[in-house]
Amino acid sequence: MQHQDQTYEGFSGTIVTDPAHSGPRPGVLVFHSIAWRGPIEMAAAERLAAMGYAAFVADTYGKAPDGPEECRTLMNGLNADRSELRRRIEAALDWMRGAGETNGNHAAIGFCFGGKCVLDLARMGHEDVKAVASFHGLFDKPTWPGAPRFPASVLALHGWDDPLATPEQTLALAAELDAAEADWQILAMGGVGHAFTNPGANDKAGGKHYDARATERAWAAAAQLFATTL
Repeated sequence: MQHQDQTYEGFSGTIVTDPAHSGPRPGVLVFHSIAWRGPIEMAAAERLAAMGYAAFVADTYGKAPDGPEECRTLMNGLNADRSELRRRIEAALDWMRGAGETNGNHAAIGFCFGGKCVLDLARMGHEDVKAVASFHGLFDKPTWPGAPRFPASVLALHGWDDPLATPEQTLALAAELDAAEADWQILAMGGVGHAFTNPGANDKAGGKHYDARATERAWAAAAQLFATTL
């Protein structure tokens, strides 16, 4: 894989492509979890590149956090200011658009906090964003109004036992997507909690635990979505 580190509007990002695929191709933004850009995001980008996409591993913090406490502080700041988070998501989208690697068809995936980011991206209503896939994302709506119609196909890959996205919040997301006339799917997996794609998550009592089967089911659904929309 080819990794190309870049900066955009004060943020740092990485473009990952597979030399086996040449020329412009669909681009997929990868939004990070609370823990910033790490092995999970980079592995996801390489997986997307192997599928034939140009993967753009985005940054919403603007700096490399100094440990878990700073990660939480930075994430909480953006949760409290969703308009600023929106600006940073837009900056990442503009970076992908302007990088010269894509054919004008775009998508996004995100993990945990990044799952919230891709849902917010869908809420913006960009016509060139064809699909988003949220992996164990957060479903709370932003303070700004979403577009009246969401052009992007939306896939929420969700553990039903996730304490950070309750059944009530899941149903509220479905109602929101219906109201926006979105093409949407929610893959809700029983016995699965938050952070199910993270091999380091082992707090089953707290509802955060790795699940290899759920991870592969989620990736299969995301791959199928992108194959039919990009």
